[in-house]
Amino acid sequence: MRSITVEAVKHFNSASSFKKGNTQVKVLPNVTVLILFGNEIAYKYNDPQNTLSITTAGYKTNTTKERLNGLSNVSINQSKGIWYLNGVEWNGELIDIKINK
Repeated sequence: MRSITVEAVKHFNSASSFKKGNTQVKVLPNVTVLILFGNEIAYKYNDPQNTLSITTAGYKTNTTKERLNGLSNVSINQSKGIWYLNGVEWNGELIDIKINK
């Protein structure tokens, strides 16, 4: 995993602002957002469950996959152009991820 991914995920998880290269973490009052090339690809809501939602924002790139794979409980792989999220075919649309506590 690239160092920028490690740094961004650390800031995303701790809800602290970050910006480096093409990656940014923005902290808003109710949600922390992971942004790649200006596209919001992950949201961690400050609700009691700390809900995590992810999307490719329409860009199924290796960089998008790498940033999302840095997040807990997210495992994305690709076979013959099809993306799989945690072993299930995924079209990249916004989806909530169950967080294990």
